[in-house]
Amino acid sequence: MSVIDLVPYEEALASYDPVMGLEVHVELGTKTKMFCGCSTALGAEPNTQVCPTCLGLPGSLPVVNATGVESAIRIGLALNCEIAEWCRFARKNYFYPDMPKNFQTSQYDEPIAFNGYLDVELEDGEVFRVEIERAHMEEDTGKSTHVGGATGRIHGAEYSLLDYNRAGIPLIEIVTKPIVGAGDRAPEVARAYVAELRELIRALGVSEARMEMGQMRCDVNLSLMPKGATKFGTRSETKNVNSLRSVERAARFEIQRHAAVLDDGGTIVQETRHFHEDNGSTTSGRIKEEAEDYRYFPEPDLVPVAPSREWVEQLRGELPELPRVRRQRLQEEWGISATEMQSALNAGAIDLILATIDAGAPADQARKWWLGELARRSNEDGVELAALPISPAQVAKVSALVAEGKLNDKLARQVIEGVLAGEGEPDEVVAKRGLAVVSDDSALGDAIDAALAAQPDVADKIRSGKFAAAGALVGAVMKATRGQADAARVKELIFEKLGVTPE
Repeated sequence: MSVIDLVPYEEALASYDPVMGLEVHVELGTKTKMFCGCSTALGAEPNTQVCPTCLGLPGSLPVVNATGVESAIRIGLALNCEIAEWCRFARKNYFYPDMPKNFQTSQYDEPIAFNGYLDVELEDGEVFRVEIERAHMEEDTGKSTHVGGATGRIHGAEYSLLDYNRAGIPLIEIVTKPIVGAGDRAPEVARAYVAELRELIRALGVSEARMEMGQMRCDVNLSLMPKGATKFGTRSETKNVNSLRSVERAARFEIQRHAAVLDDGGTIVQETRHFHEDNGSTTSGRIKEEAEDYRYFPEPDLVPVAPSREWVEQLRGELPELPRVRRQRLQEEWGISATEMQSALNAGAIDLILATIDAGAPADQARKWWLGELARRSNEDGVELAALPISPAQVAKVSALVAEGKLNDKLARQVIEGVLAGEGEPDEVVAKRGLAVVSDDSALGDAIDAALAAQPDVADKIRSGKFAAAGALVGAVMKATRGQADAARVKELIFEKLGVTPE
């Protein structure tokens, strides 16, 4: 179904209630894989971080990564889950080239964490509770690269390349209970939930959770039921959505698509779907399997996991300040509104702002640059703020140059542009581009004289006490100096030349 066939969003929500389920996969930041000692470091040559265990060769036996188990428990505790006293792994059987064992070692009906919740704050401050079904441990698959064809997918490709370096990397899958009652705010709730979950994962230190790098990805399950109904409709599952904005767009699109199919008397197919970043649409993937299709059974090569209550309580006591609590504290310290703090969260900027403050920038200046110029640039480039090639220390240096009067805001934006373009540190960009503020009186004198001569009527207004008129002359000088003049000093020199003293 194409985009033009969609039911308008408001019309869809007038007839149907959306039901969502979100499955988020988090790649843990362990040094080795979940069931073997192979490295998880990024950037290695294909198929160089593999061994008989993660390749599924006969006779090899897995061993559970203790740090992976600890990370799973920490995530479960932070999500207000119960932690199982005894759980075990299961084999999830399916056949695909990126799964060398022909099964994934996962957990099925005995997860390590279950029955929790996460409270998320929406744009207007409303708090929505998302209930958690379970969080379970599993391993990642290898990476397929489909060569040839127009889409980069297997359909139409000439051949595929397989890299098993990623196979076996520890994952935690966090599954919500059905999310009902969100109404027309369902897409916003989905985005807010994933954003809050990302902040929580980062606060725990178990993963960088960088969505653009695949370290955190979301499957958006969605169905519609007619107003007043109690039975859920057939769901679709949009797979591997990898940005906050895309999570919201995928949910919104599927609401409109489902409504169009149902209004036309059609039947929703239970299937996986691919999300397309370019136009926000989804397209059909494959018919979605049910649990029985995977023929789950207990993993015979791994003993059960039975975390002691003492260990669980020790980990509970070591939990860091959780994101919502920290945001409330920072909001008070920074003296900003809940809306402003929410904007910082949505932009993924809170940690960047804090790091910039730690590097010496005032809080208001750190917020200004990350939520202003840099947020604009990240939107233009379609990447997250943290992925921009500029560090908090470099932003703090730009802020310091402005505070010292060596740059104004216009020049500072050009310096940031240069840093992003790879031209070096802020000081180097200033030198290479000749961007330093001109504050030398002699250098400014000619430009001020020219401005006064060109606008004698403005000079007369200033002499008569209309000091605000000086802005026109300052603007002329700034234009003449290509924005490099010290505006405050220019205004002082104008008043001196005209022999006036503003009160």
